Amino acid sequence: MSTSIIQLLASEKHKGDNYGTWKSNINTILVIDDLRFVLTEECPPSPGLNANRTVRDAYDRWVKANEKARVYILASISDVLSKKHERLAITREIMDSLQGLFGKSSTSAMHDTIKFVYNFIMKEGTSIKEHVLNMMVDFDVAELNGVVMNEKSQVAFIMQSLPKIFFQFKMNAMMNKIEYNLTIVLNKLQIYKYKG
Repeated sequence: MSTSIIQLLASEKHKGDNYGTWKSNINTILVIDDLRFVLTEECPPSPGLNANRTVRDAYDRWVKANEKARVYILASISDVLSKKHERLAITREIMDSLQGLFGKSSTSAMHDTIKFVYNFIMKEGTSIKEHVLNMMVDFDVAELNGVVMNEKSQVAFIMQSLPKIFFQFKMNAMMNKIEYNLTIVLNKLQIYKYKG
């Protein structure tokens, strides 16, 4: 477990009255550690004796990721909540239970997430790479809250969030009807920033 993850887990332990902040932190950790898929994907069936390597690897990856995510969650909630949820083996079951106990309605969570992404603006002194990667994490968090956002919309939100120094870049994309994917827009923005 990296130091930054330990600090994030320790900084905002879920005790009952801080569910929104805690959930945002835990979602960030799961995205950073590439564990988020255990909340959205079912566990693959247990491979039989004759299963090929790909099937066994997919199963093993999910099981290991689930256990790691489960430990992160149990370590980041109060002792009482941890004791209540330790019998649950599936990470998604723990998150669903906590959502039921402390979460807002799903409509309210979706609304708050969309509002946050829509109003996100690049901060002064932030590198363009850091800004775009932060937005990509926010898109993943939005997806966890039930927001369906295709890549074209995600790129549009990134473009909208850029400060005035990227005006020419935005105008060029709009005038020439250039459609970027997330990887290409990140690369092009970094190149543009170094030219400008």
